[in-house]
Amino acid sequence: MKSFTTLLAAGLVALGLAAGPAVAAPEKTTLQIGVGGKPLLYYLPLTLAERLGYFKDAGLDVTINDFGGGSKALQALIGGSVDAVTGAYEHTIRMQQKGQKIEAVIELGRFPGIVLAVAKDKADKVKTVADLKGMKIGVTAPGSSTHLTTVYQLVKAGLKADDASFIGVGGGASAVAAVEHGNVDAVAHLDPVISKLDADGAIKVLVDMRTEAGTRAVFGGSNPAAVLYLKKDFVDANPQTVQALTDVFYRTLKWIEKATPDEIAAAVPEEYWLGDKALYLKAVAASFPTYSKTGLIPEEGMTSTLAFLEATEPGAFAAAKIDLAATFDGRFVKKSAETVK
Repeated sequence: MKSFTTLLAAGLVALGLAAGPAVAAPEKTTLQIGVGGKPLLYYLPLTLAERLGYFKDAGLDVTINDFGGGSKALQALIGGSVDAVTGAYEHTIRMQQKGQKIEAVIELGRFPGIVLAVAKDKADKVKTVADLKGMKIGVTAPGSSTHLTTVYQLVKAGLKADDASFIGVGGGASAVAAVEHGNVDAVAHLDPVISKLDADGAIKVLVDMRTEAGTRAVFGGSNPAAVLYLKKDFVDANPQTVQALTDVFYRTLKWIEKATPDEIAAAVPEEYWLGDKALYLKAVAASFPTYSKTGLIPEEGMTSTLAFLEATEPGAFAAAKIDLAATFDGRFVKKSAETVK
């Protein structure tokens, strides 16, 4: 017997009311998504997709698991406790080197948005990245993009990866407290944490990767940031689910393009403001350039990310044969661009 849905579709076609080709239903509708620091503006597209109801619109029941940093969210994906992760693109390359097939399906951030800053009481001693030798640097979590990006800058400045100590300070208020209580000498972090620390007079900015100019100064090119990534075998087994997820994030990126800082502040949980709405609005405005316009990762960005990993982990990548094309499957976002309005 034909299903009610099939009969209804046939009836609509007969009446000339069908809006277009039928959209295949997701294979899996209940999903777990991992993230490392959800209140950070780096992951704003994830929060907005949830708060604007776009997951529900797509027929998806999504639970978001917030971990202490991107490396922990990655571990959850490898361990099987989450189905997908919004995290740094570089993890897809690092996992390929380790024999794990992980691929991104949409770019969410086109610039890292990471700011490296020194605590104000150390500012007279630290004028350049090289001056961070021997200091304690706060990052979201060891192994996360804030950590690896800082290691890259140390190496470029002629230091070694272990010439500074890295301390996981998490996201949000815990990161602010770590700096303001003197637990770290410097910090590599994201907005709104950086804008809060700056407004409090607690830091002096050394490197700002919230802009294209700042990003190119560090990496010599563009550098993709947050993406949605999944295990390749999940993508292969659940293409309609992956398409639905990609559609949600593409729709969210288009919403961000037209949104004002006030509209974004109104959409996120109030605790994300870190107790200061005006400050949050300023942080949002500063972060607008970081969000992807197309959802596509440019080849230049893939190449610069691999070069960055080769510099920070030379032993791991010296003999590796990385297939950059296997780190990003652009089929889904290209389809989103055609169908999502």
